[in-house]
Amino acid sequence: MADILEAAFRRFALAPVTSDVLFPRHVESNSIVVGDRESSRCVLFLAAVTAATDLGLKVLFFTQTPFESLQVSLKGSVPELKLEALKNVKFVYAKTLEEFLEDVASLHELVSPPSLIIVDDLERYIHGSRSGPLQDDLSPVAHAAALLHDTAAFLTQVLHNKGENQGPCRFIVSFQAARDDGEAQAADLLLSVLERYLQVRCTLDDVTGDGETERKEWQVYVSSTRPSPDQQGGEVQQWHLLMQSSGAVEFRPVIDGEREITDQQESSKRDVETDDK
Repeated sequence: MADILEAAFRRFALAPVTSDVLFPRHVESNSIVVGDRESSRCVLFLAAVTAATDLGLKVLFFTQTPFESLQVSLKGSVPELKLEALKNVKFVYAKTLEEFLEDVASLHELVSPPSLIIVDDLERYIHGSRSGPLQDDLSPVAHAAALLHDTAAFLTQVLHNKGENQGPCRFIVSFQAARDDGEAQAADLLLSVLERYLQVRCTLDDVTGDGETERKEWQVYVSSTRPSPDQQGGEVQQWHLLMQSSGAVEFRPVIDGEREITDQQESSKRDVETDDK
């Protein structure tokens, strides 16, 4: 099964995406989404929708706050989307790190376990349990990441034993990017721990939007947290995420050489105009 984030990006792309644009391939494909809270929640929600509607997966979505303020318009983005399939998405509103860990630890008791676990803003759970600087004690971060990893591995075996051909159980977590230099060190420490248990990193960088239409834009970078030796730092896939003022969203892949091709086309156009003269 293709990576769930890739499936979501393709699902909400304005035009069909060629098979040349591929996410890093891993057996587990557990992912972390790094960005501001609005863009991260948007990506997580679209991943949940795609997993439930297109892939037929049962999704468990952990978040501290309801999605009442989410600006994404599913009908505006994909008019033919069958929203009844969203019944496969269950939201769990764990308020504290302790509640979250207890809920995850009890997932093995479910008669019908999820194939996808999503955690909205894991950083908020972690920071909510801390009274001092994060770098003083990274054990809560490691505990949460290890528990998610082990639980997904266990549920994968359960699903296999049940004969449910849905691939491995996977998890996706989001983490709010550092807002200033003072937070950067703590953020890097947290990410270094999380990426021991994750294979794919999706980073969202804000792009100045259009003040007149109130649309918002982000550059999306997807890379492997465990690049192979021949990849020199890891291959990075780049996408563009656009949210219109109506709430409609669109993904567009940025292909290597896209700018070069455009420049060549403009040069050829100028040559033709010169010949005509």
